[in-house]
Amino acid sequence: MTSRTIKVLLAEDQSMVREALAALLGLEDDIEVVAQVARGDEVLAAARAHDIDVALMDIEMPGATGIEAAARLHKELPSVKLVILTTFGRPGYLRSAMESGADAFLVKDAPASQLAEAVRKVLAGERVIDPTLAAAALAEGANPLTDREREVLRAAADGSTNAELAKTLHLSQGTVRNYLSTAIQKLAVRNRAEAVRIAREKGWL
Repeated sequence: MTSRTIKVLLAEDQSMVREALAALLGLEDDIEVVAQVARGDEVLAAARAHDIDVALMDIEMPGATGIEAAARLHKELPSVKLVILTTFGRPGYLRSAMESGADAFLVKDAPASQLAEAVRKVLAGERVIDPTLAAAALAEGANPLTDREREVLRAAADGSTNAELAKTLHLSQGTVRNYLSTAIQKLAVRNRAEAVRIAREKGWL
């Protein structure tokens, strides 16, 4: 256990959830929430401004996902410990979070005491991972999609045509078609809509 106050940043786009987490952590004698942000692209600046010890982040946020924000924070401020807290207990998210440099991965229905303890443990150099999710991630296996296939699938999620995707991603229509076709084959589905759905369900996007 640390004898000093642990300075925490909360990144969560739902204000009620963010405020509830801040209130719960504020009940701990050795933890202080010194910054709160609602967007993933605000995390790094807030972390720098408040000299934090631990960043506690949701995955689904505007501006940048919690996983993207974690990777950026890990690169720029490697001493900051990263805790990913999410509603979505998807195995692929866990793998992506660990690859981004996260020190802990917990689901939001975990008890408040467990969250506070995770903050203390990561500061002490430990990794904390939801055991059920860890087992599911091992059973699921690695994400079969390449970074570019994931990028094209994400862009295709809104129903854009190949021509629109090509323009947005600065690729040829043939290249876009090839990436989508390969992703569909890898996921063993019939079309791009099913590919997007399956990839999202597994946390691979």
